[in-house]
Amino acid sequence: MPRVLLIEDDPSIREGVALGLRRRGHEVSTAETGEDGLALMAGFRPELVLLDLMLPGINGVQVCRRIRETSQVPVIMLTARGDDFDIVVGLEAGADDYVVKPVRTEIIEARVRAVLRRLVAPTDGRAGIERHGELAVDRAGLTVAKNGAHVPLAPSELKLLLHLAATPAQVFSRRQLLEYVWEHSYHGDARLVDACVRRLRHKIEDPDAGPRYIQTVRGFGYRFGPL
Repeated sequence: MPRVLLIEDDPSIREGVALGLRRRGHEVSTAETGEDGLALMAGFRPELVLLDLMLPGINGVQVCRRIRETSQVPVIMLTARGDDFDIVVGLEAGADDYVVKPVRTEIIEARVRAVLRRLVAPTDGRAGIERHGELAVDRAGLTVAKNGAHVPLAPSELKLLLHLAATPAQVFSRRQLLEYVWEHSYHGDARLVDACVRRLRHKIEDPDAGPRYIQTVRGFGYRFGPL
């Protein structure tokens, strides 16, 4: 089972979540502070990070930004508050998903499984390299390049791009994208979709021009192209 790094300062939550994940077969390493968590990254090499938003010292947003400087490992934020600003800032920093505490371990495990499934996104039966303007999309290799240079994408960003690019010009609602990429079957949080789109645009679009690849359809959702 995947290695999970849990960065959480509350000992009861840290011990309870770690115990629950270990019972489900995960190898778990824990840290009480952001500094300790970052120090564990290189040696433990987690396949997913559970990151508390409110940490002593450097907070969860700062930790997430530091992680994203060198890694696209999936990050799920843990927050004790449903504060819109904190959640949006965390998502903009590069988190793939979030849960609001208190939360049952089985819910966290379901989110962990959903995020990790994005690392093996379906290829839709296609082979070879798709070319969309300056972008080259390798569905089998799960890589994206722009003008020949590799574009590092977090799992949610990659799955969103693969899904949109599979049917250029087709419009998808935020709910459809939420259900497909994040596997949230309820009437979920559109902030996940919008924040992911903004991060993806920052990586693949030209900053001096309007969105070329990921286009907004006002009042409904998003589409890929047409170029």
